[in-house]
Amino acid sequence: MTLHPQPLAPALAAAEAAGWTTLRLDLDGVRGKAELMGRCGEALRLPEWFGGNWDALADVLRDLSWLPEAAGRLVAVTSWRGYAGARPAEWETFVEVLEEAVDFWRGPQGGEPGFTVVLAEPEPEPERGPAAGAPPRTPRLKRRRG
Repeated sequence: MTLHPQPLAPALAAAEAAGWTTLRLDLDGVRGKAELMGRCGEALRLPEWFGGNWDALADVLRDLSWLPEAAGRLVAVTSWRGYAGARPAEWETFVEVLEEAVDFWRGPQGGEPGFTVVLAEPEPEPERGPAAGAPPRTPRLKRRRG
């Protein structure tokens, strides 16, 4: 299983329409493991017994009893590129933990709800004219030969 960057809005809308619990894990400004674990704890509303390490994160993602009953669960990870670039080895471990959780919930669990993770790209901003106060663009002139 591989996690691929996806646009966020369609994934959230589809999950919510299907009765899934949706959670957004925004990693903006996260540059280390301790910050990542803290952000996971807050954003995912992890239980008090969460230990703040890789094994503990793997454990809570295999025991989703702390989340409300739902048809499934979707975690949208946003603004992740800064952390991935600053800590590539930690990012790789984080992705492995997420992939293992997704694979665990995909297996035969006696009708248990699914668990999905989406790495979300920022939504494209609408095109705008020049920024306020920006100098006007100078048109390029063609040189005439001859």
